Amino acid sequence: MPLIRKIYQRILWNQIKNGDKPNHVGIILDGNRRWASTHGFPSSIGHNFGAQKVEDLLNWCMDLNIHILTIYVFSTENFDRQSCEVNAIMNLLRVKLEEALNDKRIDDNKLNIKALGRIHLLPEDVLELVRKVERKTEFNDRFFLNIAVAYGGRAEIVDATRKIAEKIQSGELHLTEINEDLFEKNLYTSHLPNSNPDIIIRTSGEERLSGFLLWQSAYSELIFLDVYWPDFRKIDFWRSIRTYQSRTRRYGK
Repeated sequence: MPLIRKIYQRILWNQIKNGDKPNHVGIILDGNRRWASTHGFPSSIGHNFGAQKVEDLLNWCMDLNIHILTIYVFSTENFDRQSCEVNAIMNLLRVKLEEALNDKRIDDNKLNIKALGRIHLLPEDVLELVRKVERKTEFNDRFFLNIAVAYGGRAEIVDATRKIAEKIQSGELHLTEINEDLFEKNLYTSHLPNSNPDIIIRTSGEERLSGFLLWQSAYSELIFLDVYWPDFRKIDFWRSIRTYQSRTRRYGK
């Protein structure tokens, strides 16, 4: 690491180390394909580098004692991409899920891993790996990694509404019992101790949520960075934390 970056990183750390840390961070991992194109690589290489960066991010969160990380990996709309790219992403998911099944650090850190989305749309073998990882980690409760895959924010709200309607139809629930708390208990994030992210970061320079955690992000601090996801560095993450700390948090307004 160049000396000037080491100095800047030390300065950043001194600025954020004693400030409030977010409990739940959401990140839209954007820019893998454009990063690959910039470097003359096929998109699959960009996704591979992006997946490696997620491991770094998880470690950075644990170092700061950030308990919940939700990453936007693959939307329902992404199934419309070219089949070769979709297959490459599914293969990458297979590899990473298989690694998770054999990674001792997951249990050592009491990391709970869960997929958020319409996961029934995934290939059958990928879905089975997802279920195995979820079963293996379901009682871990120190850190939470949520992988939004085959995910759409509108789809999540529709699915929650459908679950509530089915409970009303079966007599399990009465119409008058519906409120915001009940609705949140039927979202994909209902297993979390804090389903609402304090901060959402999007890389690549785009400034929109693209359907990410639409219900949960009502009061999230939004940070948009002009860096492709594979180039995301610890100093970019720490700068985002510094920005979060500098903002006045107002809930319900």
